[in-house]
Amino acid sequence: MVAPPLQGPLKSTPLHSLRDVLAYNVRAYRVQRGLSQEKLGFAAELDRTFISQVERARVNVSVDNIEKLARSLEVDPSSLLARPEKAKKRKSATEGKIAK
Repeated sequence: MVAPPLQGPLKSTPLHSLRDVLAYNVRAYRVQRGLSQEKLGFAAELDRTFISQVERARVNVSVDNIEKLARSLEVDPSSLLARPEKAKKRKSATEGKIAK
């Protein structure tokens, strides 16, 4: 079963900051792997409420906790901070425009 495409941490929130990107990626990888926030929290030795806050971009996440999340999601830590392809394309298209 393929998960539906995800929005940013909140439906109306664009992926401007790395915190937003991290939130999006943690949720995307978690959903893709069929994990609940509680199961991810248990695997990463983090509280379920912290996972929720990460996915809503409500907290700053330490490098140690990014490493725990990446290990539990079986991804490279850098992939949690990489902008999704659609966001990259949108950003590069708007950066080339000159303001008048």
